[in-house]
Amino acid sequence: MPRRTPRTTLDRLRTPRRFTKFLGAASICALIAALLSPLTQAAAADSTSALAANDYCGGQCSDILPAGENGTATLAQILLNQAFGSQPSHAEDQLGPYSNLASGAATLTDAKINDFFNDASFGVASDQVESTINPGGRTDVTIVRDKKTGVPHITGTTRYGTEYGAGYAAGQDRLWLMDVFRHVGRGQLTSFAGGAASNQGLEQEFWRNAPYSEADLQTQIDNAIANNGARGQQALADANAYLDGINAYIDASDSGRYFPGEYVLTGHKDSITNAGTIDHFKITDLVALASVIGALFGSGGGGEVNNAISLLAAQSKYGVTEGTKVWESFRERNDPEATLTVHNGESFPYATKPDTAQGEALPDAGSVTQEPLVYDRTGSAATSTATSASATAAATTLTSAKRGMSNALVVSGKYTASGHPIAVFGPQTGYFAPQLLMLQEIQGPGLSARGASFAGLSMYVELGRGQDFSWSATTSGQDIIDTYAVELCQDDYHYLYHGTCTAMDKVERTNSWTPTTADGTAAGSYRMQVYRTKYGPVEYRATVGGKKVAYTTLRSSYMHEADSIIGFQMLNDPDYVNSPQTFQSAVQHINYTFNWFYADSSHTAYYNSGDNPVRASGVDAEFPVWAQAAYEWQNWDPTTNTASYTPASAHPNSIDQDYYISWNNKQAKDYTTAPWGDGSVHRGTLLEDRVKKLVAAGGVTRTALVKAMADAALADLRAEDVLPKLLKVINSSTVTDTTAAAAVTKLSDWVTAGAKRKETSAGSKAYANADAIRILDAWWPLLVKAEFQPGLGTDLYTAMTNNLPIDESPSAAHGPTGAHAGSSFQYGWWSYVDKDIRAVLGESVQGGLTQKYCGSGSLSACRDDLISTLKTAAGLTAAQVYPGDDQCSAGDQWCADSIVQRTLGGIKHGKITWQNRPTFQQVVEYTSHR
Repeated sequence: MPRRTPRTTLDRLRTPRRFTKFLGAASICALIAALLSPLTQAAAADSTSALAANDYCGGQCSDILPAGENGTATLAQILLNQAFGSQPSHAEDQLGPYSNLASGAATLTDAKINDFFNDASFGVASDQVESTINPGGRTDVTIVRDKKTGVPHITGTTRYGTEYGAGYAAGQDRLWLMDVFRHVGRGQLTSFAGGAASNQGLEQEFWRNAPYSEADLQTQIDNAIANNGARGQQALADANAYLDGINAYIDASDSGRYFPGEYVLTGHKDSITNAGTIDHFKITDLVALASVIGALFGSGGGGEVNNAISLLAAQSKYGVTEGTKVWESFRERNDPEATLTVHNGESFPYATKPDTAQGEALPDAGSVTQEPLVYDRTGSAATSTATSASATAAATTLTSAKRGMSNALVVSGKYTASGHPIAVFGPQTGYFAPQLLMLQEIQGPGLSARGASFAGLSMYVELGRGQDFSWSATTSGQDIIDTYAVELCQDDYHYLYHGTCTAMDKVERTNSWTPTTADGTAAGSYRMQVYRTKYGPVEYRATVGGKKVAYTTLRSSYMHEADSIIGFQMLNDPDYVNSPQTFQSAVQHINYTFNWFYADSSHTAYYNSGDNPVRASGVDAEFPVWAQAAYEWQNWDPTTNTASYTPASAHPNSIDQDYYISWNNKQAKDYTTAPWGDGSVHRGTLLEDRVKKLVAAGGVTRTALVKAMADAALADLRAEDVLPKLLKVINSSTVTDTTAAAAVTKLSDWVTAGAKRKETSAGSKAYANADAIRILDAWWPLLVKAEFQPGLGTDLYTAMTNNLPIDESPSAAHGPTGAHAGSSFQYGWWSYVDKDIRAVLGESVQGGLTQKYCGSGSLSACRDDLISTLKTAAGLTAAQVYPGDDQCSAGDQWCADSIVQRTLGGIKHGKITWQNRPTFQQVVEYTSHR
């Protein structure tokens, strides 16, 4: 029996004309998450499912994924939620436990861990079975859902049936979200879901990055299958079975009229006649989906044009030699004080600065213009709101500061109380309703895993556990994207390729929309246009030495969005992964840029994945280079976009290091990542300090490691690691100004109390040390500007802030979903401030800046600048510091920080207190091994 609720008259009600514009409220990465929340499942058969015998975790594996597993809602459920706040079953039953860890960690014990997490053991005890179905009436697969969370436990007797069940369960839990994803990946979101400015920005952001035709999508599938032998053929069979399951659910829900209500609200279905269609999924949809996820979380690099602009600004101010030194000091390519994941001193050189750069193609000053993407705007596409969304989307796509997120804490058994390794890890993927990820357990021939997968790609578990090991990932950000300057010939749409004038390939997408119940945005349309070259899509135009050029971006995973499927297949195969070595072998097949972590009962492991191109000798990956044979990737074939890649041994990797931490920090010595900010202070430092202390003491437990993560999740990085040094400068003489002195006292008391952004008590919705937090939030941007702008000058300071934002506090509109996204302190100038202030204080600094900026190096002048800006900050009211938004009133500090599950469909969830931690998270300690 399909997953559904009993039909009521509400199922056939027409939607109110003025229904909430839930799509129109989306922020720019938000529609990725979509708009639903699932239904109650009726039992189809008796079940006596028992705990699985192939589980070696001994009841010590746990996980959590807010808000809830159920991500589908009928029209009736949406209307009830909007009117009365009622929730579909399992739509938010993981939200409370997740949120409560912020206040509950202090009294945590091993026995209480599952008060805040789910039991992630394999199987479902017979008395915990909520429902059992045989999807599509098949006898070779069963989907059991548990009472506590409604997670699907899929068990098949054939490989086809197992994957069919995975597809069916995905349709049950995330159908509308998957449909949104496939349209985002094709650059067709507005025509499908409405013309809200945020929808326009979202489709533009991803289509600029991956402007694929339908033929391109199919080619990627064909190549991935052809290049991977039997595993490739198995992946194709698995994908087709998975699609069959999705489509079976579409047919069943359509005929049974319990499909997601968003199809009615967006005009795709009629709630009275049931007219309209829900298109079946096809295999190219999976590639479109993968391109979105890869672009969001696994494509490090880019930003070479911005790097060039800031370098030229530095050289303009200081001269070429000194300006280059200044630029390099801020770039921190290989900072000796950076927090490292592989911290044993082993070197993994990649994208390092060459002794003498070759082939650089820096633009002439002032000549750079961004390549337009959108043309022929009509109606609501021509509003200032729409054009602003387009500008934001372009900036997000072209920056090197990709939103990485995710963290990991892994401790070797040598330092634990039990002698078994312990891991607390997971991805930070933002907060949505429903979530981008979905939970499942999948058991069948050649498949045995439980964990999370991105909706629409859940034929395999992507992050989770096998029979006797768990794995997870964080975004790594090493540079797999290069910028080439292609010299133009004939006109602006032809370029020289190996001496031949070659036409660019123009790819277009025309979208139009009309108002719907879900999105009342007025009618509009536009055309997206991308010119592609053999060196990738055109992103900028400029002149270099007077010659007209187009700057293109070439990504090693471009035209290879499907390749990673083999690595995930291996991770789900119990006959393949059975050791840290075989784990590393599996993730080597993932071409996106991730840090991968592993723990079993005896070993831990780490590996950095991604197709790292081997660059021509002398090429500096930081800057654009000429599109000439001498500067291309080694053995690069433009037809397939393949090249020579660095060998596995050259990627940062390790087995059984004493501990591993990762929070998108630098991977290893000499391994340069594309984003700026890998310096002396990084949010990874918050984990490093805590885990290092635990390991030094020994006897680490699951409770201790969860506490370390939870403590770091509430820490203000600036307050913990930089504020004490700022106060040291200020207190170098007696503070006589009463306003400044009061502010210093409040800040000092906060530091003494632990520098946390934490409620006074659970549910109080007010922070302890609230005044100090307000003062620092206001002070940081003021002090950074006062410290650095006078020395750098306005032009260079502005250029540097384009490379690296100065701040990313919880209340700021940063992260993939804008404000209220949880993830904070990934990018900022904390390392620069730290190094500069220490230098002014006369303390030792390794890898310091080329000069002292605060007060031009004078301690007293620096102190004056800090006190002056501190007085200004202290005088700002809460309403000025936290001006309010669509979620919060002005002055509400707690709300400004709070995490919002972005409800882009009809189901709403409440705000939760801020925590800087993974969205999906595991706590694991295996007791035995096969």
